[in-house]
Amino acid sequence: MSITLYAWGTPNGRKVSVALEEMELPYTVKPVNIGKGDQFQQEFLSISPNNKIPAILDPDSPDGRPISVFESGAILLYLGEKTGKFLPKDLRQRVPVLEWLMWQMGGFGPMPGQVHHFAALESEIDRRYGLKRFSDETRRLYGVLDRRLQDNEFVAGELSVADFAILGWAWRHERHKVNLADFANVQRWYEALFARPGVQRGFAAKLD
Repeated sequence: MSITLYAWGTPNGRKVSVALEEMELPYTVKPVNIGKGDQFQQEFLSISPNNKIPAILDPDSPDGRPISVFESGAILLYLGEKTGKFLPKDLRQRVPVLEWLMWQMGGFGPMPGQVHHFAALESEIDRRYGLKRFSDETRRLYGVLDRRLQDNEFVAGELSVADFAILGWAWRHERHKVNLADFANVQRWYEALFARPGVQRGFAAKLD
């Protein structure tokens, strides 16, 4: 049975479409137009009480009963557990996946998201302070990622859900005012991921 993905064409939506494609899970997309307020409709709130995309409805969970999951990080962990893919069973190998997934959720998402916000402001006075603050922090995070990838092909060693989570936001690097050529290891990782057919399908999926 097919998973329903409630999403829109944002970095957090793309994390999940990429994971679904890489895990070869059948799914259908139910667009949630966040520009028109669809995220506040009761149908969506019943599975995503924080009124944020993405969310999924899986009619065939491991125990055979339907389950809904909201928050992109929770969705990735659920899908990894469901399929046994891109989420190691061994605790020592799983720890770096969890570390880098939390790194993305806590920093490499919220900070670039603030860059998106302040860059769009028309008032130079309103824009200047916030844009510098969050642009500086975003570049710092790209540097952290670059150092991690200096000695690792993927962020947790083997390809994992953490890579999919981070890629969703690195995909918007131009909007972050970041040139990947400044971060050679990130650029290598980014290009290697986008060479994967599953990633290409995930980003080609129509979410809006």
